[in-house]
Amino acid sequence: MTVALAGVPHRDRSTAGPLLVGGIVLAALTEAIASTILALGRADMIGDTYATPDEFAWLDIGYTGLKLIGFMAAAGLMQRFSPRGLILGATVVMGAACAIATVTTRLDLLIALRLVQGFSGGVLLVTGQAAIFLAYPASRQPFLQCLFAIGSVVAPATIAPALEGWLLDNHSWTWIFFCVVPVALAAVGLLIAADGPIPARTAHRPFDWIGFALLAVTLFCLTYVFSQGSRWDWFEEPHVLWLAVTAAASLLAFFGRQVLAGGGGLIDVTLFASADFSFAFIVSFVAGAALFGSAFLIPSFAVSVLALTPTEAGQLLLPSSALFVTALLMTAFLVRVCGFQPFATVPFGILMIMAAMWMLSGSSGESGPQDMMTATLLRGAGLGFLFLSITLIAFGRLDERNLAAGIGLFNSGRQLGGLMGVAGLQTLIDHAMVSNTAVLGAGITAGTPAVVERLAATTAMFMAKGLDAAAASRAATSLLGRTVTGQSTVIAFDTAFAAVALLFLVAAPILVAIKIGLAKRAYRGAAKGGSQCGQIRT
Repeated sequence: MTVALAGVPHRDRSTAGPLLVGGIVLAALTEAIASTILALGRADMIGDTYATPDEFAWLDIGYTGLKLIGFMAAAGLMQRFSPRGLILGATVVMGAACAIATVTTRLDLLIALRLVQGFSGGVLLVTGQAAIFLAYPASRQPFLQCLFAIGSVVAPATIAPALEGWLLDNHSWTWIFFCVVPVALAAVGLLIAADGPIPARTAHRPFDWIGFALLAVTLFCLTYVFSQGSRWDWFEEPHVLWLAVTAAASLLAFFGRQVLAGGGGLIDVTLFASADFSFAFIVSFVAGAALFGSAFLIPSFAVSVLALTPTEAGQLLLPSSALFVTALLMTAFLVRVCGFQPFATVPFGILMIMAAMWMLSGSSGESGPQDMMTATLLRGAGLGFLFLSITLIAFGRLDERNLAAGIGLFNSGRQLGGLMGVAGLQTLIDHAMVSNTAVLGAGITAGTPAVVERLAATTAMFMAKGLDAAAASRAATSLLGRTVTGQSTVIAFDTAFAAVALLFLVAAPILVAIKIGLAKRAYRGAAKGGSQCGQIRT
């Protein structure tokens, strides 16, 4: 495959490159805003749509499931449409779907719009990143991928929650969707103005529709199971069990289809001939769990335990965006200018994230944003050192033939890792709250001097405020119960923060062992290839 550098005579080619990259980054930003709206706007949207929690859950399931499907469909679409045209189309669809969402509260229509937003978001992320790799030489990729990461990773992790929290407190959730529209229009304008460098379509490869259908069923079922399993106590609910069985069956059928199709299957298995991509793909699950898991825990703790407003909860992560971007730029500088291998910054990222989560595990109900600031800043720096390095490791040595497929598969792994991480943390919190309440409640029994003294003092306080003795006694008992529940919640979140740190403690040696094993495999393959070449020359 060749890369086409199309341009018109009157266009200054020196400005076309920045316009293309700027348009792709803004297109990625539209997905960042749309993907995070439910993190803080859930309660407001439920109230306006009059939806039950089960009905409302489909807004999240539909978006995430179709986003995963979009990741896997993007490579096939790039074989039939030009990358710039595909990014343009996906961005227009995303902007239009968000524009319609601003003027409706019909739940069925919102679900349909979320499906459209998810698929278009998945396509534009894969196509946009692939277009940057295809249009520019490897020497420029560290800084270009840093810019792309700002729109695709930094924005949804830190910037978008702050914007959305402010809009929720001062306007409504419809303004979040409305914000996507001008960003999409600006992205479309830049992409149209960018006459070059524009990568051409990749060589045509037959699209495996049967394999795609089987994988789509698998991804959608897994999305439901991971996102809703905790609410239904996992496999205790028959429909969750059947969805898990369906996902497993369709996944096995997909693997069978891959074997029967040989080299014509949906997934290009030659990707895993690269030891770097294989390693990065495995790491993507752990990195996704850390990114999405911590992004779930910190705002949830701020809202449910510290009782912060959506604005305050969103701004809690905003300062870390500066460290996130700084770490991305430092990684790009070390790789591009100093000649470091991308893997060099991965240990720093892992250690910083572990330290940040361990610091957060010491939070209490009396903690405030300032108490959590150091940990959130450290988390931002760690994510910056980790994600750009993994991107360069994964895609740095792939060729144009399977680049888009590799990006789609990597993003799917990161998203699935995030789903699994959030599901595991939510389950841990739910179970820990129950067990903590039982343990703390066991120490609060009638007749215990400390309990009697606490209830008497609280009852007296309520009586001083005008309640009669019976009402004051009931209020004091209720307040003590809420205190126990609140303390149980704090301990549960602290356990979850510690679990993210322990995830890396367990995963790090496993990943190192996998890296060594893949390196040995690559060395044996190179040695075997060299011996065969020697025999041929002889």
